[in-house]
Amino acid sequence: MNTDRVKNLVQQHLITKTDFLSIKDTLDEDQLRMQTRGAIDFVCTQNEIVLTDEEKAGLIREMVSSLISLGPLRLLIEDKSITEIMINGPEKIYLQKDGKTELSDVKFESTKELMHTIQKILSASGSGRRVDESSPYVDFSLPDGSRVNIILPPLSLVGPVLTIRKFSSKIETLDDLLKLGMLSPEMGDFLASAIKAKLNIIFSGATGTGKTTALNVLSKFIPECERIITIEDTAELGLKQEHVVRLQARTSNVEGKGAISIRDLFVNSLRMRPDRIIIGEVRGSEALDLIQSISSGHSGSLAIVHGDSPKDCYNRLVTMLLMSGIQLNVDEIHRQIVSAIDLVVHTELFIDGKRRITNITDLYTNEETQEPVLDDIFYFKQEKITDEGKVVGNWFAKKRKPSFFNKFEKRNIKLDHNFFE
Repeated sequence: MNTDRVKNLVQQHLITKTDFLSIKDTLDEDQLRMQTRGAIDFVCTQNEIVLTDEEKAGLIREMVSSLISLGPLRLLIEDKSITEIMINGPEKIYLQKDGKTELSDVKFESTKELMHTIQKILSASGSGRRVDESSPYVDFSLPDGSRVNIILPPLSLVGPVLTIRKFSSKIETLDDLLKLGMLSPEMGDFLASAIKAKLNIIFSGATGTGKTTALNVLSKFIPECERIITIEDTAELGLKQEHVVRLQARTSNVEGKGAISIRDLFVNSLRMRPDRIIIGEVRGSEALDLIQSISSGHSGSLAIVHGDSPKDCYNRLVTMLLMSGIQLNVDEIHRQIVSAIDLVVHTELFIDGKRRITNITDLYTNEETQEPVLDDIFYFKQEKITDEGKVVGNWFAKKRKPSFFNKFEKRNIKLDHNFFE
């Protein structure tokens, strides 16, 4: 039986023969499920259609998911120009457009309506996570890749807070990044070659600067023949290769048990015969395992670390290693990080709303002083801000041959002869 035909008949029945359209926004998921089940049973009886229990359950699940109302949020979510939705209680909804934040005139009628919408979004995500008084905050992803964070009173003093960072399907290729002015063509060629040469790269930047977007785009240059393991706490990475194993951390259950951390997954991934390991965000003791695994031969790793500059990113890695309890002095920790990490790719969001890769930074040790050195290969220099608020600047490159240049030669990756001296 063609379930699409049954679905069309059920939708026609609900719209023309019932008051479904006028009451659907007041129904919770269980009530929607009951209403849909009743309509399916009626249509099947009237048209002498026989569905298996499995077909019926799948149809109910699909239709309920598509019928879930987002209330005032629907138009905001469907608006492609909006990249982030920030709801601070029922009456204040802020939007980010073109990198700039503004207060919307959209409001919820009450806290109850906002909570109703929150539960519907959570249910539609299929994440299996929950949010209530006993577990008042949660992170999860929607089917389209958008990232959602919810935090409820009493932790929030302004009412339920819902933040949706929308996934942009328009930025998929290096050409897309070039059109947006996120980097120069020379930087794009260099980074593509760096991925092919299996350099170990950290993507750094503050929240919303485009770190994950840059990583997603550049990961396309990983050869199809390689086995890739991705590790995240909330699914955001969207690799297009065939041989990708996606792992996601798990929070504890109601009893406070069953949590699986990024570090747990990383240690396990080393036994999964990876060619590449990609970590959605390094924020704790997994930094130690990342550094040690790279040092032991797992090259080509990519990871994201929050930081306001390449130096801040580097210092965060040092702090994370110190907090892991490793029995090494600070000098040895510096040597471990510099030995493991080849590049830091730093992104920033400018006041004109543009996201740019501002630094591609080489890490190495000064042979004379034995001090760690962070030296930009490419960097963006801001020259002025126009009266219209547009940032004017340009990228510059240094011709010094980087410390990892032998990796290009080892894997026969050809660079333009003008790149380095």
